[in-house]
Order: sequence, then structure tokens, then C-alpha cells
Amino acid sequence: MNKPTLPQGTRDFSPDVVRKRNYIFSIIKNVFELYGFQPLETPAMENLDTLMGKYGEEGDKLIFKILNNGLDNPEKESASREAFEKILQGKNTTAITERALRYDLTIPFARFVAMNHNKLAFPFKRYQLQPVWRADRPQRGRYREFCQCDADVVGSNSLLNEVELTNIYLDVFDKLKISTEVRINNRKILQALAEICGGTDRMTTITTAIDKLDKIGLDKVKEELSAKGLTTDQINTIDNYLSIARYSGDNESILTELSKLFAANENGTQGLNEIRYILDNTSQLAFSGKVYIDPTLARGLNYYTGTIFEVKAADVAIGSIGGGGRYDDLTGLFGVSGIPGVGISFGVDRIYDVMEELKLFPEDIHIGTQVLFFNLGEKESQKAFSLAQQLRQNGIRCEVYHEQTKFDKQFKYAEKKNIPYVVIIGETELKQSLCNVKNLATGEQQTLSHTDLLTHKF
Repeated sequence: MNKPTLPQGTRDFSPDVVRKRNYIFSIIKNVFELYGFQPLETPAMENLDTLMGKYGEEGDKLIFKILNNGLDNPEKESASREAFEKILQGKNTTAITERALRYDLTIPFARFVAMNHNKLAFPFKRYQLQPVWRADRPQRGRYREFCQCDADVVGSNSLLNEVELTNIYLDVFDKLKISTEVRINNRKILQALAEICGGTDRMTTITTAIDKLDKIGLDKVKEELSAKGLTTDQINTIDNYLSIARYSGDNESILTELSKLFAANENGTQGLNEIRYILDNTSQLAFSGKVYIDPTLARGLNYYTGTIFEVKAADVAIGSIGGGGRYDDLTGLFGVSGIPGVGISFGVDRIYDVMEELKLFPEDIHIGTQVLFFNLGEKESQKAFSLAQQLRQNGIRCEVYHEQTKFDKQFKYAEKKNIPYVVIIGETELKQSLCNVKNLATGEQQTLSHTDLLTHKF
């Protein structure tokens, strides 16, 4: 028999890990709710044409496609062979695959809004916490199945939404005690860069290359731009732009330098004004995280049109733990135009890794069951079960050990499950309506009446 394994890039989550993940989820959800966002869920799979062409050439390659059911039908056999040949050539064919696992939560959300826009009250603010799948190369902090936590506002052009989403980032990470840098840029600035480097048709080429700067370095970025047909002067202009990103000054100094570069460009000026608005309205907040302008931030997804976000942990060398941006006509991809939107996403898996490395989870997070009743006989266990039920009604999480056995075995069970209290009811205690309550952390033991047990603070 083969040893069972997991698909590469996926993981099982033990109870301890799930508790830690739920701790992160609960804080994020609570902050989303504080800002008026509503929960939403969409299917794990979408029609392939919903996803393809929405994430750029690189993103399309990472979409997990799903084989159609019924491919073993003899009537489809010959067609399937031809279709598989197309698949091997990197082409898509509905004879083989019509659906795919969702790549992110934004495009499915846009599809939902397009299908339901006549029923929604705008601006519509939703949050969504669900897994997504990408056929990426697994590495530390990068998985093929991972969970995203998104918050989006659609139906509003107001920059107050960007300010609010920035606040949400700062608020969540402040509560998680993660020191962060919220980096912002604007796609209008990148569009302006493309315009002064030959035209807007160059924008995807430029942003895709800039987005790889951290991974491949400046020289390789220049080589890629040259291979895509940009001239030496145009590449020098981009180098000048990126040199501002390497400038060690504060936000105001970077804005000044960028203003000089784009002084004669309308899109560049508008993008800088939008960044200034966000900075002016977040600078007085008492959060530990900081907001920085990052001109190298490109977010290689084609649908972003305005402000873009990325969050980095200040004390751990790991990829981004959050990102997002404005997309002014995402629903237009589905035939419903004129619905602007802006959203952010939290990378829960990387946030978990950061919190593990920095030991930021609360010490009591592993506590599930609070009280274990020992099983010391049939009558004793019946009474223990009755008391456990009453404690459960009071919100105390309880277990009764499943069988009568030695004390040592029951103590070890409690220790392995991090159960802080045990309640012992033996023959003598049963006759006197008493029980012994032991705190396993301190070793302290006290005898209580059954009535007092029900009001004891565990």
C-alpha cells in the first residue's frame, strides 16, 4: 500500500493550527464588520471564461482548470483526443474544460455584482473569507491552495473608500500586533510613465516588468524592457522613475520628485493628488503601522486603475501579507459598465507564518475544552455528565472522559489537550454531593459542592 501524501502546495491543519487561524479570521472579520462590510461567499469553481483574460498573461497560466465530467463517454472519445492535443499546445477547449478553480476573490465578486446589480444597494460593501487556488511554484509563504480575506466597496468613486481601506489594514495589523508597512502607489502614475515612454499600449509591458523588480533585480528588468522593444531613452526614463523609489527621503520628498517627473502629464498629476489625499487623511491615526509611497509597486493585474496597496511585515522577511487596489470598471468585463470599485485582501497564510515566527499568538489560544470530568465509575460518570451539561449551558466547554480507567491516563489526556481544569467525582464525593477541582497549571485543588461548581470561574 502506498503511503498517503498531500498534493504539493497544500496542507492539513491540525486543531492547534485551526485555532490560530480562527484567531486571525475573527479579528479580520470583526474589523470588517466595524466598517460596515457584509459577508459574501461564491463557489469554489467558476466558468473558465469568467476567469481567463482577467489576470494578465502570467496570471492566466496559474489558473487551475477542471476536467469536464463524462470524458470516459465513448461518444466523446474521439473529440476528447483532439481536444487533449490542443490542451498540450497550451490552448483551451470546452471539450475538455469549461470550469476552473477560482484564482482570487475579486473576479468572482465582480461576476456576482454584474449578475445582481439590480438588487444591490450601492455602495455595496462586502467581505469574503474563502480559499483560492493557483498553479504556482510552492515555497515559503506561497501555496497552491490558500485562503484570502477580501473587503471591497463597489458603486462609489469617493477616495474616502481608499482612506477607509487603509485604516482597515492599519487597524487589523495593530490588533494582531504585527508591525507593518502599508505601501501605496497609483496606476495613473504608472500610466503616465507609459505615456512618456511611447504610449499607453506600453503600460502592461512596463508594469509587468516593474512588478518583478524585487525578484529579478533592476538589470534583469531593463533586459526584459529592452526585449519588449523599448528604446534606451525610454528605459532610462523608467530607471529615473525607479531611482525615485530608491530615494531615502520621506513621503513628501518622494511626492516632490514624482511631481517634477510628471509635471506635464495629467494622469500623473491626478494619481499624485489621490495619493496625497490618502496620506493627508491617515497621518493622524494612532496605529503602529506606517503608510509609505512605493513607486515600484505595480500590482501586475490588468484590472487596477487607481490606488494600489501592498502590505509588508516590518520584522519578518516574507512576501506581501496584503494587497489590493481600485478597479473602476471591473464589472464591465461582464457586460455591466459604470460600477467603480476598490478593494483589499489579507494573505492569512503568510500572516500566520509571521505571527508564528514572532510568537504573537495569545498563550491561551490552544485551550479548547476548559474542564475535563474524570470517569471513575458508572454512577460517578452519570453525575459528571449531568454537571457537564449544566456547565455547557453556562458557556463552559466540557468533556467527560470516555471510559473508566487509571487516573494517570486521564491526567495525560488533559495535558495533551491543554485542558486547564479537571473535575474528580469519586464514590465519596458522589455521596456528599461534592467534587474536587484541580488547576493543572498551578496544581491547586479545591473541593466544591455541585451547586458551587456551576458558578465557579474556570
